[in-house]
Parts: sequence; structure tokens; C-alpha cells
Amino acid sequence: MVQMRMNMVSTAAARAPQPVIAGARLVLRPLHAQDAAQLASFVADRRVAEGTRSIPHPLPQGAADAFIVRALSDTRDEDVWAMDGSLAGAPALLGVISLKPLDRGQSQIGYWVAPGFWNTGLASEAVQQMVAANPHASRTLFAEVFQDNPGSARVLTKAGFEFIGDAEAWCVARNRAVPTWTYLRRMR
Repeated sequence: MVQMRMNMVSTAAARAPQPVIAGARLVLRPLHAQDAAQLASFVADRRVAEGTRSIPHPLPQGAADAFIVRALSDTRDEDVWAMDGSLAGAPALLGVISLKPLDRGQSQIGYWVAPGFWNTGLASEAVQQMVAANPHASRTLFAEVFQDNPGSARVLTKAGFEFIGDAEAWCVARNRAVPTWTYLRRMR
């Protein structure tokens, strides 16, 4: 069961309250400035960067701090949550999950988990928590994964997403277009 409570982001520039979403092993919470060092360490890993569209490799100095500032800004174009395992005795940052609003009640979900926590079910749990909470009250959720990451595709199908087609997306870390699989989940 997913529990939700409202958490006022502690910056005056915050666009709106972002919910904290508590689950069995994870709390999905807004990023904090103190997450920057751990975030930088995780996203500096080539494997993480190459699994995303927008994380560069090598990671520029200050990029993690700038990402957190943007994530908390009133002009942000997506909501970003830390996957926090501290209530279950795990680190306070295990990965990141985001929702980007699109047109007509649609949002796009994105996520990554630090390599030390791959194959532990954390990504599946985070995605399922986000779907259950549906903080944007979306009618439809979309996601895309690189085709060389079938584990991420399993995370989506496990959360009720359906495959809708092939495409490609630019990967900054790889400096090229990469084939993707696109998924959709209709919300009730």
C-alpha cells in the first residue's frame, strides 16, 4: 500500500508542493541540496549516464548541484524525486524518479538506480509507487527505455505498462541516437 503526504519543498521558488510518497522500502521525496555529492557520484558512472537521455559523461563539475536547483525551481518542467531508502536502513539516495507533464493529462516517467542497487527490485518498487500515487493525476503515463536495457523494460511491464512501439532518442553520454522501446500505461 502506498501512503501519500504533502511536503512543502523548502525553497521560496518552489512551483508547488511536491508529494512525498512512502512505500515499504522506499520513500520518494524531493531532492535536497545535501543529495548533491551522492548524486554526482552515481551519475558520474558511465553506465548510469548511458542509460539516460540527458546525463553527460564525463559529468561536468557542479552539474549535480545545478540539477537539484532546477528540480526545486518554480520554472521546472518536471518533478523529480529521490529514491530514499533510509527508513529501511539503506542510503538516503538510491536513485531518481521523475514525472514530466505532457499535453492532455499525460506525463512521462523516467528513472535510474545507482549500479550498486541494480537487480534489487528498487526500480520496480519506485515505478509502482509512482503509478499508485499518480501525483499529476495523469490519465496516461508514457516511458521509453533504450533497447540495450531490457531490465528497465521489465520494470515497466511489471508496473502495467504496455509496449507501443520502437523509436530512437538522443543520448548525450553516447553522443548518438539510440533505439528505444516506448511504453504506455492508462490510469484508471
